[in-house]
Amino acid sequence: MFIKRNMFWLFSLVVGMLFLTPARAEMYQGGGDPGQMGGHGGRRGAMMSPDDRLKAMTKDFELTADQQSKIKPILADEQKKMQDLRNDSNGDRQAMRGKMMQIHQDSSDQIRATLDDKQKEKFDKQQQERRQRMQNRRRGAPGMGGSGGPDAPGDAPQN
Repeated sequence: MFIKRNMFWLFSLVVGMLFLTPARAEMYQGGGDPGQMGGHGGRRGAMMSPDDRLKAMTKDFELTADQQSKIKPILADEQKKMQDLRNDSNGDRQAMRGKMMQIHQDSSDQIRATLDDKQKEKFDKQQQERRQRMQNRRRGAPGMGGSGGPDAPGDAPQN
């Protein structure tokens, strides 16, 4: 009786894992609900679609229809460039990371140019918070998944 019960639970666990694994993998590859995994900006390993990003930006910065029409192609172009870079990757993660950062910076500069002064202030603050989260992750802040401490090599503060 005891062995049958343990086998039943083991079987249930294995079957449950089989059903959950594909859904979880899809979420990290860009599928799933954008509100999951921390909402916009909080998801790791997946990018929001340009439409979802535009909706979030419209809410955060109160974008006008004209601003939305200018920003949407910037976001779509950024996503295409990032995807092309991932597909054409030669395995050099550092080089790919640098190129991705440049693509993101170029897009951010273009987006910022479409904003008014009040929106630019909010945008700059949001960008600074994003950079801080990334630095904390690299330094191994609690709960952020990093492996090093504050004195980890290669984590010099950026000004």
